[in-house]
Amino acid sequence: MKASFLMKTNRVMGASVFSAVAAGGFLLFTSNSPSAEPELVTYEQHIKPIFREHCLKCHGEDEQKADLNLQTHVTALKGGSGGAPFVAGRSSQSLLFQSITDPDDGARMPPKKPMIPQAQITLIQRWIDSGLRETSASKSMVAERDLSFIPVVDAGSKPGEPVMPGVLPEVKLPAVKRPMQVLTLDASPWAPLAAVACQDYVRLVNLDTQEDIGCLAFPEGEPHLLRFSLDGAVLMAAGGRPVESGKVVLFDVKTGKRLASIGDEVDAVLAADLSPDQKSVTLGGSGKVVKVYDTGSGRLRYKIQKHTDWIMAVAFSPDGNTLATADRAGGLYLWEAVSGRLLLSLNEHKASIRALDWRGDSKMLVSAAEDGTVIWWDVKDGWPAIRKADAHPPARKPGAYGKIANGVLAARFDHEGRLCTAGRDQTVRLWDSQGKEIQSFAIAEAQPLSAALSFDGKKIIGGDTAGRVHVWDVSPRK
Repeated sequence: MKASFLMKTNRVMGASVFSAVAAGGFLLFTSNSPSAEPELVTYEQHIKPIFREHCLKCHGEDEQKADLNLQTHVTALKGGSGGAPFVAGRSSQSLLFQSITDPDDGARMPPKKPMIPQAQITLIQRWIDSGLRETSASKSMVAERDLSFIPVVDAGSKPGEPVMPGVLPEVKLPAVKRPMQVLTLDASPWAPLAAVACQDYVRLVNLDTQEDIGCLAFPEGEPHLLRFSLDGAVLMAAGGRPVESGKVVLFDVKTGKRLASIGDEVDAVLAADLSPDQKSVTLGGSGKVVKVYDTGSGRLRYKIQKHTDWIMAVAFSPDGNTLATADRAGGLYLWEAVSGRLLLSLNEHKASIRALDWRGDSKMLVSAAEDGTVIWWDVKDGWPAIRKADAHPPARKPGAYGKIANGVLAARFDHEGRLCTAGRDQTVRLWDSQGKEIQSFAIAEAQPLSAALSFDGKKIIGGDTAGRVHVWDVSPRK
C-alpha cells in the first residue's frame, strides 16, 4: 500500500523546504547551521570572583571554617576537614557543588542566604567538569582519554544488499482527528528507509524519494520505541495501551510479516531493545522491572529488579556483551547481557533518563536526560568522558519566570560516531565524536521527541509533538 501525499516546494531564507502531508503525519525537509564553541572557564577569570562575592568571608585567608580556604587555586583544591571539595570532571560528585545546589535551605551554602545565581552555579559546574583550570594556559586536570572512534562494522551485520520493503500487507488506517505525536522513529542502518510511529501502525518512508512505502499494523496501540536490527532486516516495535497492555513485536522489513510477539505487560512498554544476534529482547516500563526474553521461544530469561522508578530506556551494546538500563529517577546501570550480573552503576543524572545509545565500537554509551545533560560514558570504568551539562538550553521568553525545562529527549549515534539529540529547546542538534556541536535544526511551534541519522549520515530525521516528521540535510564533512 502507498499512502497519498501532497508535495510542495518553497524557499525560506535561502534554505530549501519541502513538506509532504501523508496519512498520519507530515514530512519536512530543511537545513540549518552550527553554533559557537563555549568559552573556557578558569579559576582566576571566572571562579575566584564568585568565591570572593559569596564564600571568602568564611573560607578565605582570614577565616577558614571547616579548614577550607578558597582564596587561591592551590588551597581551594587542597580542601579542608570535610575532604577534597572538587572531583575534576565530575561536578555532581564534588562536595562544594553539592553544597551550593542543595535544595534544603538549611543545608545549602552560603548559609542563611539565597542560592547563588544560576549563571554563577553554571560557571562553577563548567569549571569542575572541564578540569579545574587555574588560568587559560593551564591544562585540564581531567585525565586524558582516547575518545577516537574507528568505525567498526561486523561482517555479519552488514547485508550484501540493503533490505528495503517489498510488497507489504494492506493496512486499514485508523480514523484520527489529528496525527499522533511522533513518540519514536528510527532509520535503517543500511538503506534509505525510516520507520515512524503512528496510532496503531508504523509508517515506512523512503528517504530518497520522500514517499511513503507502506505501513505495518500495530494493533497493540501506540509504538513507544522503534528500532531496526543491526543488519536492517528486522524492525522492532514496542508499546501498547497505557494502563492496559504492552508488547514488543518483531517485523520482517522486506515482507512486513510479524516474526514474534513478546511480553504480556499490564501497561505500555516504554523501553525495549533487540540484541545484536536477534536472540534476545529486553523491555521495561512503569513496572520498574527490566525483563529479558528469548526471541525464539518467548521464554523469560531473567529479570532486573534494582531500579526504583519507571524504566525509560534500555540498550544492548553492539558487541552483545553489555546491557544498559535507565529509569525515571536518573538511575543508570550496566549489566552482563547474558546473565544480568551488575557491572557498573553510573551515578550522574539527576532526573529522568530519556535515551540511551551505544557507539558502534561498544566502548562508549551515551545517556540523555531531563536534567538537560548529555553524557558520553567510557564503559571501561564508568567515567563520564564527555559531559554536556546544558546541551539544549532554551531561550527565556518574555514574561517567563523560574526554571525553564531544558531536558534532552532523544539521542542516537551513526556509523561514524556522530550523535544527534532532540531537546526541549525545540531543537535537534548534531555532535561529532568528540562531543563538539556541528549543526542545529530548529522546529517552530512544536517539540521534537525523536531523532535519528540516516544510514549514510547525510540526513537527520526528527519527529515532533504535532505529528510531523522533519528531514534535514547534514552539512558536508570537512
